Amino acid sequence: MKIMGFYITMCVILFTVACNNSTKSHQNEINTNSIQSIKDSSKTIVFFGNSLTAGYGLDPEQAFPAIIQQKIDSLHLNWQIVNAGVSGETTTAGLARIDWILQKPLNIFVLELGGNDGLRGIPLEVTEQNLQAMIDKVKAKYPSANIVLAGMQLPPNLGIKYTKGFATIYPNLAQKNNVMLIPFLLEGVGGNPNLNQPDGIHPNAAGAKIVADNVWKIIHPLL
Repeated sequence: MKIMGFYITMCVILFTVACNNSTKSHQNEINTNSIQSIKDSSKTIVFFGNSLTAGYGLDPEQAFPAIIQQKIDSLHLNWQIVNAGVSGETTTAGLARIDWILQKPLNIFVLELGGNDGLRGIPLEVTEQNLQAMIDKVKAKYPSANIVLAGMQLPPNLGIKYTKGFATIYPNLAQKNNVMLIPFLLEGVGGNPNLNQPDGIHPNAAGAKIVADNVWKIIHPLL
């Protein structure tokens, strides 16, 4: 199933637990031609995120945004998905490139960032401020667009205080900004070795299907 690619060459982010130097090239690029090929009559969903959105370690059609596109097409709905995921991206990097992404009109914006911040131990207030700034930019550019925030959680080895504080960022921002929330993007997948790649972080093909279901529950009513 064809999904609208939206890739731009990005510099490889410093090595983190979440991503490594073997990241496939299709995950680190955004195809600048793809956004221009969207039919004028179609509505657009932009998935703006990191390696989870990009589909690290998977074929493009196995990434969860591609699976969402398959669900949309099966219902004959006139929506096109733009996968604007970049492996290794932090909220700081996302904030730096979001203006370029917002050049083309969109109807739904799914914000999936912050996981790499947590794995790097970036101060919680920085992550929250960056996510808020990105939400503000989308609202300012497209006031009628629906924004969906993908919640994330961290493994407990990063410290109870930090992990609990991190987990509260997403529901707090969703309530503050009156946007939709996916409580935990990796619900049913995180921590399950049968649903993740050997790194224990990125979903395998089976896990990506469950992630897509988690997302679909939230965005389906918006279609």
